[in-house]
Amino acid sequence: MVEGEVPGQARDGMEMSMAAHSHTLPAVADIWAWLDQIPDPEVPAISLVDLGIIRDIAWAGDVLQVTVTPTYSGCPATAIISLDIEATLRAHGIAALEIRRRLSPPWTTEWLSRAGRAKLAQFGIAPPRPAGGPERCPHCGGTDLERISRFGSTPCKAQWRCRDCAEPFDYFKCI
Repeated sequence: MVEGEVPGQARDGMEMSMAAHSHTLPAVADIWAWLDQIPDPEVPAISLVDLGIIRDIAWAGDVLQVTVTPTYSGCPATAIISLDIEATLRAHGIAALEIRRRLSPPWTTEWLSRAGRAKLAQFGIAPPRPAGGPERCPHCGGTDLERISRFGSTPCKAQWRCRDCAEPFDYFKCI
């Protein structure tokens, strides 16, 4: 560089670009933020990050490795989740990508973020509790609740009803 020259300024009709001289990979923190924008296909009120299924993001040379643990090994949304991750990262310029599926340790509702639990309740799904059932109705806040079915709209949820407001709701099972 010539003294007094500013990086990125044209010199002798040629554009100088710092990117042309060095290859910078996106920061892992930025990638976490990008993945936090992807909604879960079965519960679109929360992101994949809030759900806790994104377990690791790391660079191995120029290859981005994203490790995903599905909510359960037979989860039908796993393929869609991988496609959504790939599409998002490719849109941000990630060329070399490896999506790894990790089944052990298995996903647990403990991995749900606080924000994810709050978003579930706002969406009308009671967040999981270690005690085995919802604490309150996500619609009215009532506590007089009854289980209708051990199975809800997806295998990871159960169907409950509030006797106070008579509304049914899903309860995210504690796994």
